[in-house]
Amino acid sequence: MAVSFACPDWVDRLKAGRAPMPDLPIDPARAERAVRVFNGLRLPDVAGQPTLEDACGEWFRDILRACFGAIDPETGERAVGEAFVLVPKKNSKTTNSAALGLTALLLNETPNVEMLIVAPTKEVAGTCFGQAAGMIDADPEDPETGRRYLVDRFHVAHHTRTITDRVTGATLQIKAFDMRVVTGSIPVLCIIDEMHVLGASAHAKGVLAQIRGGMITRPDSLLLTITTQSDGPPAGVFKTELDYARRVRDGEIQGGNLLPVLYEFPEALQRDPDKGWRDPVHWPMVLPNLGRSITVPRLVRLYEAAREKGADDLLTWASQHLNIQVGIGLHNDRWIGADLWPARGDTALTLDRILETSDVVTAGIDGGGLDDLLGLAILGRHRDTRRWQAWGRAWAHPIALERRKAEAPRLRDFAAAGDLVICDDPSQDLREVAEILARINGLGLLPEAHAIGLDPIGIAALVDELNAKGLEGEQLSAIGQGFRLMPAITGAERKLQDGSLVHGDQDLMAWAVGNAKTEPRGNAVMISKAVAGRGKIDPLVALFNAVILMSRNPEAAGGAASPWDDPEFCY
Repeated sequence: MAVSFACPDWVDRLKAGRAPMPDLPIDPARAERAVRVFNGLRLPDVAGQPTLEDACGEWFRDILRACFGAIDPETGERAVGEAFVLVPKKNSKTTNSAALGLTALLLNETPNVEMLIVAPTKEVAGTCFGQAAGMIDADPEDPETGRRYLVDRFHVAHHTRTITDRVTGATLQIKAFDMRVVTGSIPVLCIIDEMHVLGASAHAKGVLAQIRGGMITRPDSLLLTITTQSDGPPAGVFKTELDYARRVRDGEIQGGNLLPVLYEFPEALQRDPDKGWRDPVHWPMVLPNLGRSITVPRLVRLYEAAREKGADDLLTWASQHLNIQVGIGLHNDRWIGADLWPARGDTALTLDRILETSDVVTAGIDGGGLDDLLGLAILGRHRDTRRWQAWGRAWAHPIALERRKAEAPRLRDFAAAGDLVICDDPSQDLREVAEILARINGLGLLPEAHAIGLDPIGIAALVDELNAKGLEGEQLSAIGQGFRLMPAITGAERKLQDGSLVHGDQDLMAWAVGNAKTEPRGNAVMISKAVAGRGKIDPLVALFNAVILMSRNPEAAGGAASPWDDPEFCY
């Protein structure tokens, strides 16, 4: 059954209060049977224990209809083999996961199959299991027979968090995430709760591959991911799966079996700091359970409290309650330029584009030991507009990924995007930095003096590489760090504010900018690695080094004319 999961009108559907998913060919009888079973379950932890028919919004029933109703009647194969659901907190996400697991058990007719719900932590697994077990225990007595159907049908083993169907022998087990979570399992259903928490896990990709590998032999299998947005920039397996779901929704990927259901604002609304997501009039778009488990007045109170506590609390609140994607992690002591950075990004601004349009270029380099990043920033001055154009790259040795395991998935994401290089040999970073700068120097774009700004500490090996490429003497400039970078810090803020500093909208640079924290030092403000803590800022410090040199209003060694203007020039 070949169907398209693209949903080009997803924004209009959200505005209309409909699920942001395409209309699929559904077997009405199968779909409504699933809905009927789901609706009959009861909330165990709410006064009066209402049924899900009353407590759950129609949005989740639409997902149920797609998952259980879009099935080829001849082969039994699901059109929806996977679903990726992004929905904010307080929309009954965990409760619905537990209810869907029970619904699948009740609909199942195949003996002895395994079903799983995988939670990121033991606490979340316990909460989910408690909901499932509570729904069974909340099943009322039949007035005629005095029997309780769900209690009689299911055996609930609290010590293993397993529910067994006495009729079919099928099991639903709720587990905390672990490398061994799916060892030997071929589940017919797997629900992954809160995948965003797994973004920092180096094992998550392998576990997901095991799950999919087991399911590939079962045409009736279903993998459902239901998660909120992460409270930092998406990383690792969560970023990969979210990006893929968006591309399916937008029609960029065809032919798969993934149903994307993403309750998120369009990017323009997320980026607008004044008329965008902060206005409660827009909030119902991403709150499918509105009026049941959550209300706008309650969210407004939480929003005001988070805003009073500061930017860090506000962004955490917004990411969890409105699915605002954190492109830059803001902090109470963040660099002011972090607020201005997103609006000045342009993905078309590549290194080649900067070199093609600039009349002069300065460079900055910053880095530490082998367990650190080496950052390079290129800053070009546009020959017509005089606007500063920034681009960055970083290098990391394998030991850095080993010692900084929490950041390793994110660094690999940057490498996949081409903004970070994971080195194969000890001198690759120094060699490639020198090659890039030698190329720029060959174009005549570097000044004769003060062209490359360097942290003066621990740069002997780098200077040797630069010298070997003909970059030496006055072209190399030692840049004082700490409070001595204040002119670049405040100058970049101003130029970001008025739009005279733009950048290539690279995730690597956005991450470094978001990690930057300021510290007052007398009358100065400084950004240092010590203040930033675990979050790396080397590419940003490299940019500040380049800003110091560009502030001198330099002229290129090759003169005012660019070699790109020569039709016979070929590089």
